[in-house]
Amino acid sequence: MRLDRTQGAAVAAVVLALLFAGGAVTVASADRDEAPSTPASSSADAGFARDMAVHHQQAVEMSFIVRDRTKDEEVRRLAYDIANTQANQRGMMLGWLDLWGLPKNESGVEPMAWMGMGGTGDAGDLDGALMPGMATNAQLDELRRASGRDAEVLYLKLMTAHHKGGVHMAEGCVQKCGVEIERNLAQGMVDAQTSEIALMADMLKKRGA
Repeated sequence: MRLDRTQGAAVAAVVLALLFAGGAVTVASADRDEAPSTPASSSADAGFARDMAVHHQQAVEMSFIVRDRTKDEEVRRLAYDIANTQANQRGMMLGWLDLWGLPKNESGVEPMAWMGMGGTGDAGDLDGALMPGMATNAQLDELRRASGRDAEVLYLKLMTAHHKGGVHMAEGCVQKCGVEIERNLAQGMVDAQTSEIALMADMLKKRGA
C-alpha cells in the first residue's frame, strides 16, 4: 500500500516519537541503575554522623533530667522540643551509617578528627565531655541533684554551651560533607540551635542569671 505525503509524514513522526521515548526510557533506567557513591568511613559525612549522634544523645539525656527536676512549663516545653528533635535527628544519622554499611563507632579514631580537631586528650581526662560544648559527668550529676530554679538555670547554661558546640560541628559539616541531604540537615541544625541559643539567653535573664 502506497502512502501519500501527508500519511508518510505522520508515520515518520510516530516512528521518531517512539525512538525518542525509547531513548528516554533507556536514559532513565541507566540513572536508576547507577549505584550512589558511599562515603568512606574516614569521610566528614561519616565522622559528623557518628560524632553528632553522640553529641545529640547527651542533649536528650539532659533534657529528660531537667523535665523531672522542675515544674516550670517554659523550661519543660523547651526540653521536650530539644529531646524530640535531637532524638529524631540522631536516628536519621545512625540510619545513614547503617545504609552506608559503616560502623557507628570506629576504634582508634578520636572525636572531631574529621574536622582536624582530634587529639583533645583521653576520654577519662575529659570526664565525659568528648566534644565541644558537651557537659562533664560531674555537671550532669549536679543537674540531677538540682531542682526548681537552680535546675532550670543550670540546664539553660549547659544547653547553651552544648548548642554552641553543636553549631560549630554542624558548620563543619556544611563545609566538608559531600552528601547533600546531610549538609541540609547540618544547616538546619545551625539555624535551629542558633535560634534556641537566643531563646535560652532570654530565659536566663528572666531568671536573673
